[in-house]
Amino acid sequence: QVQLVESGGGSVKPGGSLRLSCAASGLRLDYYLICWFRQAPGKEREGVACKSGSGGDTYYADSAKGRFTISRENTKVYLQMNDLKPEDTAVYYCATARTLRSPGSWALSQYNYDHWGQGTQVTVSS
Repeated sequence: QVQLVESGGGSVKPGGSLRLSCAASGLRLDYYLICWFRQAPGKEREGVACKSGSGGDTYYADSAKGRFTISRENTKVYLQMNDLKPEDTAVYYCATARTLRSPGSWALSQYNYDHWGQGTQVTVSS
């Protein structure tokens, strides 16, 4: 069965960095789109960064551009987050969708994804 396990969350000060990891098992990532989402208290879950498993294309939410980088190494997908801001505080999830489509704005919708991890908390505070 498909399993996604996130790690790497924590507490940092504004301007700091974190690297989140998502370990995927039970599926071949080459056939999947994988995306990082986040959900802050009282807010909807929002897409942050997505990567195609086939061609490697990426797509970022405006809030992530220039600060976050999604990458993949074998069965792990990473989210490098730099210059973190208090508004980045949220639970971060990785999710997969079986598609070979290159990601676009559509990929940032949580309703396109079949499998989710349990989430990892990121807190940015001074």
